[in-house]
Amino acid sequence: MAKKGGLLIALGGNAISKPGLRGTIQEQFYSTVESMEHVAELVINGFDRILVTHGNGPQVGAAILRSEIASRSVYPLPMDVCGADTQGGMGYMIQQVLCNCLRKRGVKLPVVTAITQVLVDAHDPAFENPSKPVGMFYSEQEAKELMAGRSWTMREDAGRGWRRVVPSPKPVRVLEAEPIKVMFDKGYIVICGGGGGIPVSLNRHNTYYGIEAVIDKDLTSALIANEVGAETLVIMTGVEYAYIGYGTPNQRALTNVTADELTTHLEHGEFADGSMKPKIKACLQFLQHGGKEAIITSIPKCLAALRGKTGTHIKG
Repeated sequence: MAKKGGLLIALGGNAISKPGLRGTIQEQFYSTVESMEHVAELVINGFDRILVTHGNGPQVGAAILRSEIASRSVYPLPMDVCGADTQGGMGYMIQQVLCNCLRKRGVKLPVVTAITQVLVDAHDPAFENPSKPVGMFYSEQEAKELMAGRSWTMREDAGRGWRRVVPSPKPVRVLEAEPIKVMFDKGYIVICGGGGGIPVSLNRHNTYYGIEAVIDKDLTSALIANEVGAETLVIMTGVEYAYIGYGTPNQRALTNVTADELTTHLEHGEFADGSMKPKIKACLQFLQHGGKEAIITSIPKCLAALRGKTGTHIKG
């Protein structure tokens, strides 16, 4: 199936920035090599119509912080530009490493990065309730000063300090969907939708402008997959399966499940916010809009999962 209609691989944050590391560029390159070796294996095993999306949480947080620290010496960068910068930088890293992994296997296949804007509704309810943490942690006093001085919305984050929170609106349309589809149909591997895409909206003059927000990367991945006609959505995460009863004595891995069954589990609160829940919602969205199959698994298991040997497989 994936060989015919192609697939979109949605990489989690661990694919490029591993927990417990400082996150230097050198470390990011090492982590990217580990991830892209598995993607290259997909290609030589016949899965050669591939789109790649990725998270950018640590990278965009560092870009925002870098801009804040340097703001007295150089002009500051708004969040949408920081998102664009990390899309370009991370896309460069992924495409260079993936090209090297393919060349090592004797494969010459174009790999390109598409800086991706995603339209959101300026009246999305998310703008009334910012919820997505970004940037560094602050003390309560620092947070109060930033809220007063910069009109930021900030919240205490699980005892670790205070962080800025921004809206997380739903993606409506991918502005670059057509050129991404053209390259995808030509057999190029396209890296796109980094960090959920750069959120943009339309003003009263019908002109696009950047929004200070963060779009869920898995929802954007599902949208891109639908818009370009990929048949399979593969969401890569830190675990081999999605689970119900996670962390309890009744924990059970989901292997083959229908969209209706998964919806029931979702409604019963089986999946955690900010963790597996958005991935489940993205899979359901993909299937509702014409996708054939969604798979949740870990990066090392992606080839085995596409062969049906492991992972959580969801069909309509």
